[in-house]
Amino acid sequence: MTPWWYTAGSALLLSINVAAWDYSTYKSMDFQPPTLVVNKTGTTEPGFIFVGPRGGVQPAGQAALIYDDEGNLVYEGPEEVTANFMIQQLNGTDVLTFWAGDMMDIGYGYGTVHILDNTYKEIHTVTLTGDFVTPDNSTKDSYIDLHESRITPRNTLLVTAYNLTQHDLTSIGGNSSDWMLDSHFYEIDIVTNEILNSWSALEHEDDIPLTTSHQKIADDVGTQDAPYDAYHINAITTTNDGYLVSLRHMWSGYYIHSNGSVNWRISGEDGGDFKQIGNTNFSWQHDMRVFNETDEGLVLNLFNNANTPTDNESPTTGISLAIDLTKKTVTSLRSLSDPDDAIHSVSQGSYQLISETSNHVFMDYGSISKVKEYDGDGNVVFSAQFGDDDAVASYRGYRCQWSAVPFWKPTVNVARTDDGATVYMSWNGATDYDNWAIYSAASEASVNNQQISSANRTGFETMANLTSPPTNYIQVAALQGTTVLSTSEIVSF
Repeated sequence: MTPWWYTAGSALLLSINVAAWDYSTYKSMDFQPPTLVVNKTGTTEPGFIFVGPRGGVQPAGQAALIYDDEGNLVYEGPEEVTANFMIQQLNGTDVLTFWAGDMMDIGYGYGTVHILDNTYKEIHTVTLTGDFVTPDNSTKDSYIDLHESRITPRNTLLVTAYNLTQHDLTSIGGNSSDWMLDSHFYEIDIVTNEILNSWSALEHEDDIPLTTSHQKIADDVGTQDAPYDAYHINAITTTNDGYLVSLRHMWSGYYIHSNGSVNWRISGEDGGDFKQIGNTNFSWQHDMRVFNETDEGLVLNLFNNANTPTDNESPTTGISLAIDLTKKTVTSLRSLSDPDDAIHSVSQGSYQLISETSNHVFMDYGSISKVKEYDGDGNVVFSAQFGDDDAVASYRGYRCQWSAVPFWKPTVNVARTDDGATVYMSWNGATDYDNWAIYSAASEASVNNQQISSANRTGFETMANLTSPPTNYIQVAALQGTTVLSTSEIVSF
């Protein structure tokens, strides 16, 4: 299998403003990642920051990115559009997962899910094929949508997909043969790519009527190249009896039995099948997740956008709801927002419960290029920004613990100075090394080279000055304590 690291990037159509970000540069790697401006105001949970920024016409730095809490780059993937970049568990082992592909300008995509081990070698590539209709009738290598790529407790993968279909839309002011997007989800065997289960929202129109969509049909919508999006599926999670599906344009989540039937609906507008206790309203939501499910109830966490590009209502929040299946009530448990930084996120976003012990929550604000961590009392303990508001986006973002030793070698660049040389060293993606050894070599092919200097690791790239090195050949090694983890090629200067 060809490692994902060597695959080509992909094109992107953006629905955000054309803009660039402030970026960092390095001597040892040709990277231009967005500068992560950090404000740490309290104790955070351990882990790195995982984001997939994209912004206007600037391809450099548009990639899967990992940062540390000081804003230093840890890892940059190839230049391509990514989503859901995070650590998940597969067969009890931490793996790196993300979607990469083409994003359409109305908010869905076609791509592939990549699963990497802790050396960044691709161990599984998940694709979805089938009888799908696209806006231009083109055939795709894979039809997996960007919104979901979640590994289940049974070591399968849940993904979303959008399929164009002609349907009678006269009930909502359209025509009898208008084009619309049907929201699908699939459960796929990760090893074989076999489809184990599938579901279509349109096949359940009796339970999910088009007339309940908050996305109203417009005069210029309903053609094949501009289809109507009634549902907008954006999250699926497994439940004890099936799945919980989030449909953004319905302001609702639906509990789906394993046979595909709709059991109940939770609505951000009126509670749906549940009586609202307190303020449980939400709208245009993302990242709906189930926790602590029993026969009597469950906890539902979600990212409450509360806004669209044409409708700014109230600040975006992260909310937690208690659903009582016996009493048929929904009660607000928690609502998170920064009182000093009201954010109106018109699209995308995520809510990650990092720890059920500390109740810390990490939120990515989607179309607003900010991430924040809240402690158990709802205080902001970490904020970071990587671009201008409404100009740079990351579909989701996470804080994850991760330990990696890349299969590629460290890189080194040496610049001659008046009294010797300056060495620039980095090892993209490596998490655990803490110092460098610098060697002088007799030639590009020499072995048993002489150590002439050392340096503690500083951020992504470490710089060291050499005075009168004995040869014009330099090699570096990344160490954890006194243990050599990997050694670079020998370079001349």
